[in-house]
Amino acid sequence: MSSASRAWIVATSIGVVEALKDQGVCRWNSALRSIQHHTKANLRSYSQAKKISASQYSKNKLEDWKLKQSEESLRTVMYLSCWGPNK
Repeated sequence: MSSASRAWIVATSIGVVEALKDQGVCRWNSALRSIQHHTKANLRSYSQAKKISASQYSKNKLEDWKLKQSEESLRTVMYLSCWGPNK
């Protein structure tokens, strides 16, 4: 290849790169990179959240049950104190 044809190839390549920059390809690349990073970070946290052990699940269920029991007890006391048999 002669030096003139190499110069034309280089000039054409530079022109193509500049045209792509003008069209915003570089900005899209940055946006896509940002989306990819955000997605990877969220998928990691999502997969970690799915790994809750069975004992943790049982513990949460037990706490929910105790909370419901205490609410029911309070409701019973309030009912009896306001509308009970002595009222």
